[in-house]
Amino acid sequence: MAVLDRSLENLLRLPRGKKQGLMVLTDLVMLPLALWLAFVIRSGQPVPPMMVEAWWLFALVPAVGVLVFVRLGLYRTVVRFMGARAIRSVIVGVCALALMIWASAELTQTPGFFGAVAVNFALLAFALVAAGRFLVRSWYQAVSDARSGSERVVVFGAGEAGVQLASGLQSSGRFRVMAFIDEDPAVQGRSIDDIPVCGREALGTLVEQCGVRRVLLAVPSASRADRRRILEWLEPYPLHVQSVPSLEAVVSGQAPLDQLEDLDVADLLGRDPVPPNEALLARSIRGRVVMVTGAGGSIGSELCRRILSLEPAALVLFERNEFALYRIEQEIMQRRSSMQAGVEVHAVLGSVANQARVEEVLQQYGVQTLYHAAAYKHVPLVEGNLLEGLRNNTLGTAVVADAAIAAGVERFILVSTDKAVRPTNVMGASKRLAEMVLQDRARHQNSTVFSMVRFGNVLGSSGSVVPLFHRQIREGGPVTVTHPEITRYFMSIPEAAELVIQAGAMAQGGEVYVLDMGEPVRIIDLARRMIRLHGHQVREDDSPDGEGIAITCTGLRPGEKLYEELLIGDNVEETPHSKIMRARETCVEPEVLAQALRTLEKSDRERNAQTAFEVLRKVVDGYEPGRKEETEHSAPIPTTRPRPVPAPTVRPAAVAYARVTDSVPRY
Repeated sequence: MAVLDRSLENLLRLPRGKKQGLMVLTDLVMLPLALWLAFVIRSGQPVPPMMVEAWWLFALVPAVGVLVFVRLGLYRTVVRFMGARAIRSVIVGVCALALMIWASAELTQTPGFFGAVAVNFALLAFALVAAGRFLVRSWYQAVSDARSGSERVVVFGAGEAGVQLASGLQSSGRFRVMAFIDEDPAVQGRSIDDIPVCGREALGTLVEQCGVRRVLLAVPSASRADRRRILEWLEPYPLHVQSVPSLEAVVSGQAPLDQLEDLDVADLLGRDPVPPNEALLARSIRGRVVMVTGAGGSIGSELCRRILSLEPAALVLFERNEFALYRIEQEIMQRRSSMQAGVEVHAVLGSVANQARVEEVLQQYGVQTLYHAAAYKHVPLVEGNLLEGLRNNTLGTAVVADAAIAAGVERFILVSTDKAVRPTNVMGASKRLAEMVLQDRARHQNSTVFSMVRFGNVLGSSGSVVPLFHRQIREGGPVTVTHPEITRYFMSIPEAAELVIQAGAMAQGGEVYVLDMGEPVRIIDLARRMIRLHGHQVREDDSPDGEGIAITCTGLRPGEKLYEELLIGDNVEETPHSKIMRARETCVEPEVLAQALRTLEKSDRERNAQTAFEVLRKVVDGYEPGRKEETEHSAPIPTTRPRPVPAPTVRPAAVAYARVTDSVPRY
C-alpha cells in the first residue's frame, strides 16, 4: 500500500503536459485492446480470420480515437475531478469510432460480421477508457481521505442541491460524505454516486459507529416550519448543524459550494413570512423619489434594497457614517446595474440633527416618501450618553419631520421600537418621545402623512445576541445571558423591512402600526439550542468542571427590561394585512410637547443632562428608569430549572438621575 501511495504521489507531481501524455498512451493501448476483444467475443477465437483481414483497423482506430478525444476536450479534464461531462465525451468518442469501424468495413468490403464487432467495440472501449480514469479518481480520493483525515459528514436532503453539494465536498477532499438522510421513502435504500440514501432512523448508527459529527442541510426549498422541525429532530444528537449557500449564490460566484454557514437562527424560530401585498409595497415607492435616513444601518440598508427592487424614480441614501454610506451605495449601485429600470441613486452624508442639511436635501431632490430609520439603538450606550441619544433620536426626528412638512413630503414613516412602550431606558423613552412628535405634527397639518411602525428585535442587526452567541460558542464559551427569564420578540430583517413599507402605505395620518412578532422567545432557551446545534453539550450547573459549554448570567444591564411590549394600551385594530395591527395612542398636549422640545434643545446646548432627564420623566408616560439589578449570576445556569433571581426594582428618580448623569460624558 505504501508503494501505491508513493506512486500516486509521484503521479500527481508530474507536470500537466506529462499527465496528458500518459492519458494519450493509455488510450493508445486501451482502444486496440477493446477492438481485439470485440473480435474475440464475436468469433470465440483468439485470432479470428476476419481480424487478420482487418489488421489495418488496429492502426486506424487508436490514431483516430486520440484525435477525436482531443477534439472533444477529454484530455483537458482533470481525472480526479472528472464527472458527467467527461463521461459524455467518452460516449460520443467511442460511438464515433464504432461508426467509423462499421463504415470502413463496408467501404472496403472486408469480410466478417462488422456490425456486431462495432457494437462490441463501443461497449468495451467505453468500459476501458472510462473505467481506467474512474479507477485513478477513486484511488486518489481513497488515499487523500486516509492521509488528510477528511471529516465524516452527513448531508440532509438527497435532492439536486444535496447531490451537487456532496459532489463538491468529495472533490474538495475536506469532507467525506458518509450518507444522505432524506425523508422521502421513495429514495431511501438507494445509492447516489456510491453514497447510500438513508432514513432518519439511520442517523444514530452513523453518529455512533461511523463517527459523524456534522450534518449539512441541503434543503433550500423547505419552509421555515419544515426547517425548524428538522432542527428540533437533530437537536438531541451531538452534531454540528450547518447549511450551505443557495445554488444561486454558488452560480453567481458569491460563495463556493463547500462554504459552510452556521445555522440561521430564523430557522429555530420557525417563522414563515407572510407573502407581501404587492399593491401596498408599490403604492408609496414605484415612480417616486424615496429617501431613507440611517441608510447604512441594519434596517435602513434593507429598506434601501427592497425599495430599489420596487423601482422608484430616485433613491436618496442619507447617512452620517461615511463608511456605512459608502458600503450601501456600492451595493445599491451593483444591484441597479442588473436592473432594466434607470433608478437614480444619490448618496448623501449628513446628520438628521442638522436642520439646514436636511432641508437642503429634501428640497434638492424633491423627496416624496421618507423612511426615517436613523437612530441610536444600543440600550446601554444610549443610557450612558443621554444627551447624544436625545439629540439624535428625538430632536433629529423633530428636525426631519418639520423639514418634511416644509418640503411637501407626502409620506413620512418612522421606524420605531417596542422599547418605546412603557420604557425603562433612555433609548426607549427617546423613541417614544419621537413618536409623540410625529403624532403632534400629524394633528396640526394634512399635507404630510405621518405614521410610525413599532416592532421588536431583528435577527442579525447591530447589537443582536445571535452573532455574539455564535462567536462565544466557537470560542468554547461561556455564553452570556443577562437574565434567565429575559424574553424577546424576533423577526428577520427582510420581513421587517417589507412590513414597514406596507404599513407606511396604509397610513392616513398619526397611526402607530405594530408588527406581529409571533411568540416571544426566552433568550436562555435560544442559547441552549444554539449550543446543541453546534454539536456541543450545555454544561450542567452541578458539574462546573464537566464537558460542554456553560451559560452564565451577567445581570440586567442599565435600563434593560425582562419583557418587551408592543402596545401602550388596548386600542388596537386589524388592518388589511394579517401581520400588521393599527394602534391609536394618546399624545400629550401640543403646548407641553413644544415646551419639552425647547427644554431639550437648551439642555443639549448647555450640556445639562439632569434637565433633559427630568423632561423625559415628566413627558413620557410610563417611563420608569430602572437600575441594573446586582445579582449573583456568574455561575453556569442549570439546563432544567433556572435559579430564582430577584426581579429588578425601580429606583428613586434622584438615584436614577445620579447614575445616568455620572455616565454622561461632558464635551
